[in-house]
Amino acid sequence: MDNTPAGRPIRAAIWFIERVAGAVLGLVTVLIVVSAIGRYGFARPLPDAFDLSRLVLGVAIAWGLASVAYHGTHIKVDLLAQAVGPRARRWLNAFAWAVLFVFTVTLTWKIWGRVMSAIGGGDATMDLRLPHWPFFLAIWVGLLAAVFATGVRLFLILRRGSDLGEFDGIDAELIEDQKK
Repeated sequence: MDNTPAGRPIRAAIWFIERVAGAVLGLVTVLIVVSAIGRYGFARPLPDAFDLSRLVLGVAIAWGLASVAYHGTHIKVDLLAQAVGPRARRWLNAFAWAVLFVFTVTLTWKIWGRVMSAIGGGDATMDLRLPHWPFFLAIWVGLLAAVFATGVRLFLILRRGSDLGEFDGIDAELIEDQKK
């Protein structure tokens, strides 16, 4: 995404998505470390550590999917794409991202049903009786971010004809972004 005035809001949204994904992953890590220290070091486990870690991990996965959806740094096998010409590669790439977009929209729709079910069902953690629905809602919002990011990526592929290996050198781009 270029740094033109039209591209800045999208870049800012992607930046926000990446920061949320990183913060939530950091929260999962801290939660698990504190729980392990409490359990094994002081024989006093953190209440609801298991439930909270699995729920927050779900949030981290959803927001991480949003980050990966834009950059295309997920695992991919591009053997077929590299064997065809540039025009066919462009359409193959667009088809693959369109499939990912449909999958992400479907997953988001199904998770919304789970959010509504959790709100009505009163699901809660074992010890602290924290309701599950806020975690499911955070997962759903992360998936909405993934729909947005995948849609932007698909749009860029259709508009610019981006190649499959475009973000293989992502580390250099991230370093440049941090310098700005």
